Amino acid sequence: MDDDALMARLSARDAAAFRLVVERHAAMVRRIGYRMLGEVTEAEDVAQEALARLWEHAARWRPGGPGIGAWLHRVSVNACLDRLRKRRFVGEGEAPDRADDAPLADMLIEREQHRAAVVACVAALADRQRAAIVLTYYEGLSNIMAADALEMNIKAFESLLHRARKTLQDSLRRAGIVGEGMSA
Repeated sequence: MDDDALMARLSARDAAAFRLVVERHAAMVRRIGYRMLGEVTEAEDVAQEALARLWEHAARWRPGGPGIGAWLHRVSVNACLDRLRKRRFVGEGEAPDRADDAPLADMLIEREQHRAAVVACVAALADRQRAAIVLTYYEGLSNIMAADALEMNIKAFESLLHRARKTLQDSLRRAGIVGEGMSA
């Protein structure tokens, strides 16, 4: 069933159609939430919020647009950006590191430290830069789709993505993840 037909059913308050939308798109929205916010519970909240907004606004759906996935990308990124702004005003500190009680082989420890350093470098990016990286590299969106999700024109998005890559590369270099003259 195509997105326009699905949205017509949603606007008629068809619960089966909503379940189908959730099956198709909830995991993607949760991934964006987790990669932007770094917390599973907040990612779940973002997913619920985005899907609830889709349900609430189903009657306003305009057929022929980019589709449900693109709409949910935009709504979930905006919800994450809102939460990040609120964190700054509340003054939350960084989340404490989670202790790992299981003994690991040296290679697994090194791999986890590398992954954690990359995650920290991505998390240190400015909010919109982080969104650009998450949408293009983690979610695999094309630049045009990511630009649409961030409500930007393509040139502005490509400039944002270029700055995000440069900032991330510099941060990865400082963290010792990539060497001088190497790219991430």
